[in-house]
Amino acid sequence: MAELVFFSGTMDCGKSTLALQMDHNHAARGRGGLVFTRDDRAGEAVVSSRLGLRRRAVEVADGTDLWAEVGRRRTAGERVDYLVCDEAQFYSAAQVEQLARVVDELDVDVFAFGITTDFRTRLFPGSQRLLELADRVQVLQVEALCWCGARATHNARTVGGAMVVEGEQVVVGDVGADAQGGDVGYEVLCRRHHRQGRTAAAARAAALSPDVLPFG
Repeated sequence: MAELVFFSGTMDCGKSTLALQMDHNHAARGRGGLVFTRDDRAGEAVVSSRLGLRRRAVEVADGTDLWAEVGRRRTAGERVDYLVCDEAQFYSAAQVEQLARVVDELDVDVFAFGITTDFRTRLFPGSQRLLELADRVQVLQVEALCWCGARATHNARTVGGAMVVEGEQVVVGDVGADAQGGDVGYEVLCRRHHRQGRTAAAARAAALSPDVLPFG
């Protein structure tokens, strides 16, 4: 029987890499599939990995009906055995419900990939509905690391190297982008340093402060 599987983890833990590998593995066995994404950091209608892999995809918009999209393609004679849905945290709750219907009524496997919580540690609507409806939830085993070396569990938004806790829930950016001059960046932190608002830049600044340097 088909399944709805949610692969979750923090930023920088290899979700998009696994999504592309999943598509490759199923296609190599002769299965027909569709790859969906939304607001990928590399631009519209593409799934990109930080390892440099990328693939064209179908861009999901606010008005996209995933159930209707699969039905339309099947009616036109296209084979659709599975869906790979990257950046699933950005899908609406209704779109996740459409994915569940695709699984139950069309017997199509759906593999969704996304982060669970935003920079304020609040669930994304899409991720929340996936947690509620998925047949299986798998936390990715490749662990992202905080700057301190501990397992990263939280996604932090940064501006000028400083962590921010206010703003729109969805602002597209990438890990380390702010350090490279972008307006908004993201950093993965352990819970302790997320609670403290202590980013890698803040830690470096503290280490260089005269207040912590030894004096003879």
